[in-house]
Amino acid sequence: MKRHIPNIVTGLNLFSGCIAILFAVNSHYVGAALFVFLGIFFDFFDGLLARKLNVQSPLGIQLDSLADMITCGVVPGIIMYGLINDALGGGTIFVVENAWNQTMSWDGLKIRPLALLGFLIPVASAYRLAKFNLDEDQQTYFKGLPVPANTLLILSIPLILHFQYNITVSNLFSNVWFLIGFTLLSCYLLNSNIKLFALKFKTWSFKENKIRYAFLIISIILLVVFHFIAIPIIILLYILVSLFTQQSIS
Repeated sequence: MKRHIPNIVTGLNLFSGCIAILFAVNSHYVGAALFVFLGIFFDFFDGLLARKLNVQSPLGIQLDSLADMITCGVVPGIIMYGLINDALGGGTIFVVENAWNQTMSWDGLKIRPLALLGFLIPVASAYRLAKFNLDEDQQTYFKGLPVPANTLLILSIPLILHFQYNITVSNLFSNVWFLIGFTLLSCYLLNSNIKLFALKFKTWSFKENKIRYAFLIISIILLVVFHFIAIPIIILLYILVSLFTQQSIS
């Protein structure tokens, strides 16, 4: 029975992602974020349980990636599509006045073609997950931004808008070209060759995990002080710390 426990937890990740999709397609981004966070929580513990119970398996690895594809691939893509679509929809802040802003209708469904660029995120996430499953080197470090981290980066936009609204933030996040640039940067980071340290603790030794402990402590402080605005700052810090500690990442 114990060999099924990690896969059940992975299934809870997938289930959370499906609920998040329901919220996302109805533009309830805070609800979507809540279930994505829950899915990421399950994603962390399924691998931990598999290692502790010594029941790691190829099936579990594949199932984990499939669940991540839904929770951390499809959901942020839908959210980015919605954000770009809203920015194109004649808001008071920024409107694109060209053919890209035209609405296409099909069987009652209205689509703005430029907003479809948001779905590059699921495509890039799927490619990232497939590469990860085939790369035997990525056991102690990541090559490119992990899919859950990228999801947190995308989710930070609607969370900041909802909980920490101000006119400057609204101007920035309602700019279509900023959102498109953010999408392309996200896709690049997912599949870059940048080596990033993993947050997996093999032991609790401070000496062996000093970078991880320091990063987690700083991240908690940033979240307490800046709240959701801290998320992109933490992701940037994660990349910068990894770049400056390349020699110790292996």
